[in-house]
Amino acid sequence: MSVLRGGVALVTGAGQRVGQAIALALGAEGMRVAVHHRASADGARRTAAALRGLGVESATFAADLVDPDAPNRLVGDVAAHFGRLDLLVNSAAVMRRIALDEVTPALWDETFALNARAPFFLSLAAARAMGERGGAIVNIADHLAHESWPMLVPHAVSKGAIEVITRQLAVQLAPHVRVNAVAPGAVLAPEGWPAAARKRFEDETPLRRLGTPDDVAQAVVYLASAPYVTGQVHFVDGGRRLR
Repeated sequence: MSVLRGGVALVTGAGQRVGQAIALALGAEGMRVAVHHRASADGARRTAAALRGLGVESATFAADLVDPDAPNRLVGDVAAHFGRLDLLVNSAAVMRRIALDEVTPALWDETFALNARAPFFLSLAAARAMGERGGAIVNIADHLAHESWPMLVPHAVSKGAIEVITRQLAVQLAPHVRVNAVAPGAVLAPEGWPAAARKRFEDETPLRRLGTPDDVAQAVVYLASAPYVTGQVHFVDGGRRLR
């Protein structure tokens, strides 16, 4: 029986893409799942319906995590609804392609508000809700923090911050709360990605292929259930970081 069974997980950005895959993987382990969304209400409802199809309790929660008050409010709503919180997965993020000389202070601040500030304060709120019973936090980082892509600098820097947040909170929230991160590589092809660019990316990756959202989800399941692992950044990038 899964050690996660019966626990409660909050997955941010669970209405689509990787967040949705993570929510479903945790549901398959028997966890009750709080499905957070901002704009993807229809996707969140589909995620929740799929979870109920797995025989686990689920509910959707709307919140704009750029709002400084949203993290505390969201965690409080989830804990009140389910009666507890055992796992937080910080998956919600924004990734805008923009040339370096077109980056504005407003775009920079918005990127960091969602990609770094919100996970930090969600983690603090979650740790309070978990209490001495303890729990786990898994942050979604990005291999791009270790590469230089000219159109994705604010995103890459914000995801580098996630790795630092992970290590800092792993120490500060121990021993009751474990904090780890998953750093995906290319697990979903960007819209409009030229076939030649995709082929070049695959050829430069040791495993010679793109990953899938399920690859990330299974790494989250492992870190959520590994009782002696904390402060780690687990790369799911087909070996790309080894180049």
